[in-house]
Amino acid sequence: MRVVESLLIGNYQIIQDTERYRFTSDSVRLARFVRAKKGERVADFCAGSGIVGLHFFAENCGVASVTLFEMEGELAGMSRETVELNGLGEIFRVEECRVQDIPKEYTEAFSLILCNPPYERGGAGFDAADGRKAPCKKELSLTLDELLDAAKRCLKFGGRFAVVHRADRVAELLCGMHVRNLEPKKLQFIAGKEGANPYAVLVQATKGAHAGVEVLPTLINETSSVEKI
Repeated sequence: MRVVESLLIGNYQIIQDTERYRFTSDSVRLARFVRAKKGERVADFCAGSGIVGLHFFAENCGVASVTLFEMEGELAGMSRETVELNGLGEIFRVEECRVQDIPKEYTEAFSLILCNPPYERGGAGFDAADGRKAPCKKELSLTLDELLDAAKRCLKFGGRFAVVHRADRVAELLCGMHVRNLEPKKLQFIAGKEGANPYAVLVQATKGAHAGVEVLPTLINETSSVEKI
């Protein structure tokens, strides 16, 4: 069932489907992890219902455009409806395609790419009854390597790539960024409570930057009502 929910920022609203994978608190954490620069051209990879791109826009000034990339037709359709609902048609654009198949017109087009991707390896281990949610959780249609390749291609030199991922895949993520000249510059782990092992990590990399990463204090996310990674 589709519902219209408040973004709790200004008068912005978002359309979601209660039977599909709804956005998590980690999507909001990602949107708040970086700040916009003047004239920022933003892409939201694996956009789902558009929460990351919309939330980032709502909290920042100076955003010139936001392009939402989502491969699933229903989710892309909800993103379009959300854009229309909020009167953002002149700023937002929705592209229904796989991240690997992003058109060549977007090569080196963005100064910032945000992504909350599928974070679990492989396609096994999910309940068939939950199959509509599986592509949002598991690398059924997009691997980490494919995601990083697309980010490298679509970012301008000096552009930033910000992603939230599983904490236990941080080495794979950082190494994958480095070999593609996406140099990690800021990192922050997320834990469910004080003293607990982190379950997620936020990383911001810059295309063509020099080595050197700022490690921020672990973020404690005690939100119990929102699904976590």
